Parts: sequence; structure tokens; C-alpha cells
Amino acid sequence: MNPKPEDSRDGVTASTIVPMTMEAQDGQQRPKKINLRRPDIMEAVQAQVLSHYRSNLVERIRANGHVLSVPGVLTVTLAKEFGFCYGVERAIDLAYAARKAFPDRRIFLLGEIIHNPEVNDQIRRMGIVTIASRPDDAEIEAITPEDIVIIPAFGTEVATRKKLEARGCTFVDTTCGDVMSVWKRVRQYSKESVTSIIHGKAWHEETLATSSQARANGSGHYLVVFNLSETDYVCNYILDGGDKAVFLEKFKGAYSDGFDPDLHLKAVGVANQTTMLRGETEEVQRRLRVAMERKHGPDKVGDHFRFFDTICGATQDRQDALEKLLRIPPDLLLVIGGYNSSNTSHLAEMGESILPTYFIKNGSKMVSTGLIQHWDQHKREEVETRDWLPWGPLTVGVTAGASCPNNLIEEVIERLFELKGVEIPGLPSPVS
Repeated sequence: MNPKPEDSRDGVTASTIVPMTMEAQDGQQRPKKINLRRPDIMEAVQAQVLSHYRSNLVERIRANGHVLSVPGVLTVTLAKEFGFCYGVERAIDLAYAARKAFPDRRIFLLGEIIHNPEVNDQIRRMGIVTIASRPDDAEIEAITPEDIVIIPAFGTEVATRKKLEARGCTFVDTTCGDVMSVWKRVRQYSKESVTSIIHGKAWHEETLATSSQARANGSGHYLVVFNLSETDYVCNYILDGGDKAVFLEKFKGAYSDGFDPDLHLKAVGVANQTTMLRGETEEVQRRLRVAMERKHGPDKVGDHFRFFDTICGATQDRQDALEKLLRIPPDLLLVIGGYNSSNTSHLAEMGESILPTYFIKNGSKMVSTGLIQHWDQHKREEVETRDWLPWGPLTVGVTAGASCPNNLIEEVIERLFELKGVEIPGLPSPVS
């Protein structure tokens, strides 16, 4: 993972902003900060989080070289990097800490804390109420100054935060530090009158939050490109122009109000949703740079093109680990995580290009040796595949997205051994 964001795990800096004011030297009122990471809170939180999400089996497999095997029957190979990243752990810790710190106050969560249904269900069971990630007026008006609002790991849009600030509520901001690094870059582009080209999914909460940062000062612009095909379309428009109406229709819902491709593609800066494939983001950067060099000349490219590496370190670690696992492909690959998890979907995408790959959210989706229910990214729906688990000796690769807890990985591995009709072999306990 990249270096830890501004709140460290020692709890020195507060992560929660409470609407009690204190006067600064400039005479302005500033929110008072409190520390949710006090030892008395975090000791209880850590115990609760471990009880919900820890897996002794996964830790033993990790200590055994990431392999669990009954020779001649079943071998499970676990990727070297998998599951919860620091940003996800932090978001969950802060949500649990908010419940401990404010046991008698209403707590609301904007959308999902992370993209994992089991984790979000557990958050709701703690009495934290989910509202829309982009709340309507009725939801906003229901918030009072006594309420707590949790901002999820993806962040929230500038307009949503401003509306909630006007209600005087307390924020618990769990926004990932890597996401905030992208925001900083996008805001800088805006100040320099550079249009942000955001490689991402225009409908994803993180990209919605990031694109709103381009408009934070009221004058910036952005355009979201999803893939290399859309990038090429933009590059061709930069070089040769085209029909503006057709361009705007093609990218409808993926650009800022007032965006004009004839005006706002003269200087661009690339940013990205942090969970995209690094190689694809790098190719987006390369193609746009080449287009600007051809349009304006190599000597002038610095006036028309900017970029900054904003791929999340944990995302890249999991992609690199899966790439290494697939160098000697197993018989099939199981990718575990929430179906709306961007980083998990890219792991499944990597596997699908090489071997039979099944993107599942938990062990119950392996119904039998003859039936598995899994997510089809192309149809964007859960589908069923028959006769998915071969007879005879079998090697299964397993990985999980950054929002998948270890207990769900354990559940999948246990189900595999159950379906193959063998007991899980004993393993030495991990060294603490």
C-alpha cells in the first residue's frame, strides 16, 4: 500500500470533525477535531473487527507459502496479495469506532462503506443507517446537528458534502488517502485551466467524487473515459476535430456542465479512478500524450498535457500478485468480492483472458460440483455455469479484491474441500 494518509494508526491526528467551533487566529470559526483512535475505543474496535472478519485458516495458508493441498485431489494456491487493504481496514475501523464513540446518537452512512455486501450488512446490524450516496432533499433535511454522517472510503461529491455541512452534522470521513491524492491533482489541473481526463467508470462513486473536485472552484472541466476505445475517440477529436453533437452524445453523463470539446481539449491532464488497471491507465496517458505531441509539437507538449501516477498501491499489488500466480496457470480461478467492486472486477478480467474464471461473492455461490453462480461482467448480471468443477486432481487459484474480508475467503476454501469430498489438512499455526 502507498504511504499512509494523514491519519496514522497511532491516532495522533483526528479523523472525525465535530461541529463544535473554536476561533482561529484569522477570526474564522474552525471545526473542533476529536480523536476516534483513542486506545479505549480502538481496543474494543479491534476485537470486534477481528471477530467479524478474521480467518485462522487463511493466516495458516499464508504462513504455509500460500498453498493448501491434499496431494492427488485438490491444491489451492492463494495469491501473495489479496483481501483487505489499508484504506478499507481504516474505513471499517472508523465506522466501528463511530458506533463506540457515539452509542446514543443516530449514525448515517452515505451509500456503502466499501463494495462488499457482507461488510455493509454487518455495518447495518450495528444500527448504522444507510442513505443514498447522493442523498435527495428529503434525506438531507432529515439530518440534524446531533447526527453523525459517515463518508465512505470512496469519498463523496463536493455538492453533497456542502449540503450536509449546512445541516451542522458531525462527519466521520473515511475517504481513502489515495483517493484524496487524486483529488489534489484534479484541483490543481482546474486551477491551471487544464481539463481533467479521468480514466474510470463515470457511474462509480469514486469517479463521481473525483470529477466533482474538478468543479470545486466553479470553473474547471472534466471528461471521463472508460477504456482505450473511448480514449482513441478523444485523441482523434483532438487531432482532426469532428461533430461536437455526436461527441457530446457519445460521452453523455461523463463530462462537466458546459464542457465543449472544441474548447476544453486544448490542455488536458490525466487522472484516474484508483482501482483501474495500471497498464490501461498508462496506455491512456501515452495515447493522449502522443495526440498532443502530434497536434502541438514535442516542444509544446508540456503546455497541453499533464499526468500523474494515481493508481492505488494496494490495487497494483493485487494485480501484480495475480499476474505472478497465473504464470503457471491453475485449472481454474476463483475471484472473491462484491460484484460492484471495481478492483475485484479487474482481477476477474485478468483471469478471464487466460483460464476459466469465476467471480463470486461468497462460498454459497458454489452450489454443487455441477453448478456455480457467478458474476458475468459483460452481461452485468449473475449467471449460472454447469459442470464447472472438474473431476480428478485439481489446482484452484484463489484471489480476492481489496474489499473482501478473510472470513469470506475461508468460506470459499472450505466449500471447495467439501465439494471435493476431502478434509482440510492440518497446517502449522502462523507465527505471531
